[in-house]
Amino acid sequence: MSMRGERQGWLALCAVVAAASVAAAEERTPALTAQDRAAIQQLAVDYGRALGTCAAEDYARLFEPDGVFASGPRGTVRGKEKLMALVQSERHCNGTGEKNPRPAPTMEIEAAPGGAVGKGALGADGSYVDDTYVRTKAGWRFKLRQVITGQEKAAHLAGDDFLAIRRLAGDGSPDYGDLYSNTADGWRFRSSGVVIAASPAGVTGRVYLKSGGRYDDVYDNSTNGWRFQSRTFAADVLPGQNGQAQQVR
Repeated sequence: MSMRGERQGWLALCAVVAAASVAAAEERTPALTAQDRAAIQQLAVDYGRALGTCAAEDYARLFEPDGVFASGPRGTVRGKEKLMALVQSERHCNGTGEKNPRPAPTMEIEAAPGGAVGKGALGADGSYVDDTYVRTKAGWRFKLRQVITGQEKAAHLAGDDFLAIRRLAGDGSPDYGDLYSNTADGWRFRSSGVVIAASPAGVTGRVYLKSGGRYDDVYDNSTNGWRFQSRTFAADVLPGQNGQAQQVR
């Protein structure tokens, strides 16, 4: 076979492989029906109702069994018991505010491999939610709901940045603990895993260890992605919060 023939054969093979890859991607990312979109939007409505009325079990049921709520201040909250504890620790669920359903943002929903993704504005400050959804036997559920605050957005951080920082910091490690505060109503959940703080001055993280002490991190977004600028171990006593004792579990 001539070199020209070999080249044509190679190009034809590449075209077949590319077509197969596109077909496989389309198969992994099925189109969303109007019913799917309505169900996902209803999920956002149910979320606001459960959180606003302190219906902890209803809230947890909106997530798949290993589903995650994540935010800078709260860290990564995974699993039914912790998701329920998250709701029970909200201020309005402890006599410091009214229990009312929260308005649901209008979600911009797109199909994605394994399910769907969506974003929706929360307020005039620029805060928004960044969601990943999966279809389960019980219907559409959250695989991940991330809350991005206006301050974090102003620091040019998005959901993908937080995911990358959490991976870098080892979020999900069995050595990382959950922080609780001792209140007048008993121990209340505060955060889980890596807590991230963002400002125009930089991005920092803090994680408490079950064995004692904590890591204080400073992160840098380099040309190779997010990296540690520093990680410092502090073997200190847990701080108090408004005079309340704290513990790690």
